[in-house]
Amino acid sequence: MKQIKLLNKIAPVGTNRFDKSEFEVSTAFDTPEAIMVRSASMHEMEFNPELKAIARCGAGVNNIPLDKCADQGIVVFNTPGANANGVKELAIAALLLASRNIIGGVEWANTLTTDVAKSVEAGKSAFGGCELKGKTLGVIGLGAIGGIVANAAKSLGMTVVGCDPYITVDAAWGLSSSIKKAATYEEIYEMCDYITLHVPATKDTKNMINAGTIAHMKQGVKIINLSRADLVCASDIKAAIADGHVSAYVTDFPTEETINTPGIVTIPHLGASTGESEDNCAIMAADQLIEYLTTGNIKNSVNYPAISMPKTDANRIVILHKNIPNMISHVTSTLAAQNINIENMANRSKGDYACTLIDTYTDVTKEVFAAMKSMDGIIRVFCLD
Repeated sequence: MKQIKLLNKIAPVGTNRFDKSEFEVSTAFDTPEAIMVRSASMHEMEFNPELKAIARCGAGVNNIPLDKCADQGIVVFNTPGANANGVKELAIAALLLASRNIIGGVEWANTLTTDVAKSVEAGKSAFGGCELKGKTLGVIGLGAIGGIVANAAKSLGMTVVGCDPYITVDAAWGLSSSIKKAATYEEIYEMCDYITLHVPATKDTKNMINAGTIAHMKQGVKIINLSRADLVCASDIKAAIADGHVSAYVTDFPTEETINTPGIVTIPHLGASTGESEDNCAIMAADQLIEYLTTGNIKNSVNYPAISMPKTDANRIVILHKNIPNMISHVTSTLAAQNINIENMANRSKGDYACTLIDTYTDVTKEVFAAMKSMDGIIRVFCLD
């Protein structure tokens, strides 16, 4: 039985995908073959040798040590797009919160005690704002979430400009033809009334919104950040709000620096906090683990390449290795030396790491595994019947 360990509460609609005759799912396993996780931090964890995969029920993987996992032959999956609609809807709400002082107005209305209707009419002008229609929105990052945010904003009557140097063909096909393309982020900064961020937190995107980039933005710009707190320098955004260069900042990632600050709306990480999003993420994560543990096929991994080869009744050897020259020839010659006849093979690489799938009708013995594991650059080898 393959053991799947849960580090967080995972929607049953996902965990029920595992065939009970083949998989066990629990929070208590010490030597699982796979882990499902949402927000629990894994950076201090020691991984058991049997662990082959980790599935993050969500898009961000900041809570998982990706390099450590790659070096130990642990494939890390995420679930891009599974929570996209939930985040898109919150992004629309964030645009409205940035445009109109709805929260301030609600808080003020709740302080009224007598003659409420008359007081509301007399005081509502203090909470006026602007409409989205006719304004220009810049979308930085046009992946699963950014793309549908761009399309939704267009349907609200906004002019939408997008920029994504790494956009995929599938993502591009999903964009409305009316979305304008910016060649650089600087173009977004210079021409947009609103800017929304939909990129992952990496060393390259950390503090991408800072005093220098804000200086290129329009006076009174409104910034939406539903991706990660690290994308925006908190001290710089507060200074820009204080001097009026930025008129509003809405973020789904409150920090000590951003809470209780006039001009900043801090939402308590509600982007994917819908029942539908949690179900979608759990289903996708479970299906990816099932596929990998039963066929070796990889989809939506963040540290190993996507690879797929139809599974037959042959024995399948799954090889995770470094992406180095002559690796494939070394693998095939090593198998030949062990009298292994290759029926089918696939190889894909991603950065420093690669995966090779080999089907054979020859018995894969302990001697074969020993020969494979002794090769330079081999990280993990296992066989699926």
